[in-house]
Amino acid sequence: MERRVLIALFLSFLVLFAYQTFVPSTPAKPKTVTSGTPVAGAQAAVSVANQSDATPPPAAMVGGEAETDVKLETPHVVATFTNRGARLKSWRLKEYRDPSGNPLELVDATLNGQPLPFSLVLSDVATTSLLNSVLFAVKQSGEQVEFEYRNEAGLNVTKVFTLNPATYTVDVQIRVLQNGGAVVPTIQWGPGLGDRDSQTGRYAVKPEALFSSAGSVTRVASAKIAASPNYSQTFDYVGIDDHYFAAFAVKPGAVKVEYQAVQVAPPAGSKDAARDLVAFSLTPSAVDQKLTFFAGPKEFDTLAAIDRNITKAINFGMFSVIVVPLLRSLDWIHGYVGNYGWAIFILTVLINLALFPLNHKSVVSMRKMQEIQPEAKAIQERYSKLKSTDPAKQKMNSELMTLYRENGVNPASGCIPILLTLPVFLAFYALLTTAIELRGAPFVWWIHDLSLPDPFYVMPVLVGASQILTQWMTPQAGMDPTQQKMMMIMPVALIFVFVSTPSGALIYWLVGNVWRLGQMQVTNYIHPPKVHVVRPAAERRVKRVGVGKTDTATREN
Repeated sequence: MERRVLIALFLSFLVLFAYQTFVPSTPAKPKTVTSGTPVAGAQAAVSVANQSDATPPPAAMVGGEAETDVKLETPHVVATFTNRGARLKSWRLKEYRDPSGNPLELVDATLNGQPLPFSLVLSDVATTSLLNSVLFAVKQSGEQVEFEYRNEAGLNVTKVFTLNPATYTVDVQIRVLQNGGAVVPTIQWGPGLGDRDSQTGRYAVKPEALFSSAGSVTRVASAKIAASPNYSQTFDYVGIDDHYFAAFAVKPGAVKVEYQAVQVAPPAGSKDAARDLVAFSLTPSAVDQKLTFFAGPKEFDTLAAIDRNITKAINFGMFSVIVVPLLRSLDWIHGYVGNYGWAIFILTVLINLALFPLNHKSVVSMRKMQEIQPEAKAIQERYSKLKSTDPAKQKMNSELMTLYRENGVNPASGCIPILLTLPVFLAFYALLTTAIELRGAPFVWWIHDLSLPDPFYVMPVLVGASQILTQWMTPQAGMDPTQQKMMMIMPVALIFVFVSTPSGALIYWLVGNVWRLGQMQVTNYIHPPKVHVVRPAAERRVKRVGVGKTDTATREN
C-alpha cells in the first residue's frame, strides 16, 4: 500500500509539471495595444489634446515655465518626477539590477503614450487632458517635492510626494479644486511593471492584479481581468505585481479600483513576444485623502517592515507557514557563506539530516514489506478467484494481518513518514522558485543566476541521473515488472521538465537525491536486506498457543 502512495505522489508531481509545461492556458486574450496607444482613462484625454482646433487652455496663474525633471533619492530608490502633469517618470531600485547591470526600472519608459503613475482622471475629459499635460510649479525640500498648478478658470491642483527613506514607499497627497469646490480625482498607475526579466520562464508570474481585503489575498491574471475589472471595498493593499516586484497602495481604506489588461505588441521587426501588462486606477473615498504607495521588491523583511500582513503578497503557496522559517534559515546561512548556492546546499543537508529518522523508518518498513511480499502474494493468489463479496474473502485479510504481525510489519508505517516530510519538500521547493533573494544570485562556474534555468543543461542531466539511480536502489515492494519499468522511465521524462526549472531548485533536488543514495547505504548497513522463503500454505495456517513454557501446535479448521 505504501508503495502505491509513493507512486501516486510521484505521478501527481509529474502530471503537475507536465501540465504546466505542455498545456498552455487559453483564456480570453487581453486588449492588444502598441506602445503608443493609451489605456482606458487616458484615451479621451489624449484625443482632446491632439485636436488641432481645440480651445486654448485658460491662462495659468501658477505653473512651470519649462518642462523640468525632479530627482529624489533615498538609500533604496532613485525617483524622477516630471512637472508635466506632476507625475512619476522613473522609479529605479538601487539594490536590484536589470540584465544590463543598471538599477532596475519599475516605470517602463518605452510605453510612449501610456499614462505615467499618478496621472489624474476627472469626469470632464478636457480637464483630465489639461491636468496631465500642463507644467506645474515645483518646490523641492529634501525627500519631498510639491507641485502646484492654478489657472484663471478656477482650477487649482496640488500634488505633494514624500519619499520614505527606510522603505520603497512614497506618501502622496493630491488636492483638486474646481471653482472653489473640492473634487475627488481618480489616480492612475500605468501599465507595469517594468522589470522585463521577471516575465520570462515557465515559473515566472506575469503581471497580474493583486489586492487584499480582510486578510484574504486575491490574484487575477491579466487574461481574466476583463471579466471582472472593478472592485469597491476596503483594502489592506491594492495594486499589481509580477514574480518578484509589486506596486500597490498600502492601507488605502475604502476605495474604488479599476484594472485593465494591456498586451503590448513588440517593436516592428522584433522576434520578441507580446508583453502582457496590467494597469490600475484608484479613486479615493475622501477629498484630500493621503495615500501611501509601495513600488519595490516582494522581499519578506521589506514588506514586513511596512506591515506584517503585506508579506502575504509573496505567493509562497499553501505551506507558507513552513516557508518563512526556511527562508530565515537560508538567509542566516548565507550570512556566513556569502553564496546562496552553497547556502541551499547546506540547508538541504540539514533538512535531510533532521528528517533522517522518518526517511529511515520509511525505507526499513518498505524493505520489510518487500521481504514478505512473496508470502503475501501467495496468500492473495489462493483467494484470487473469490468475489469481493464472498465471506471467505475475509480470511485473506485475516491471514495477511497475521503475516504482518508475525514479521513486525505495519503497512502504514512506510507511507506516513513520507507524508510527514512532503510538506517540507514542497515548502522548500516553493521558496526556491519564489524568493527574490535568488534573483541574480550566482553559484559557481556557469551558473550566474539561481533564479534562472541552467543555460547548459548540466544540472538537469545530473538531477535526472541521480533520480534514476535513486529509483533503481529504492525497494520495489509490491510492484510488477511493468510498474518497475514505468518508475524507471519517469526520472528520464522529468529531465525535460528540469531544463526549465530554476537552478536553485535543482541544487536542492540534486543534493537531496545524493543524500538519499547515501542514506540507503546506511540503511543497508543497519538493516541488511533479507531473503524471505515462502512457507507452505499449511504451515502458514498453524497457530501457536502457549501455556507457560510449553507450546502446542494446532491446525486451523
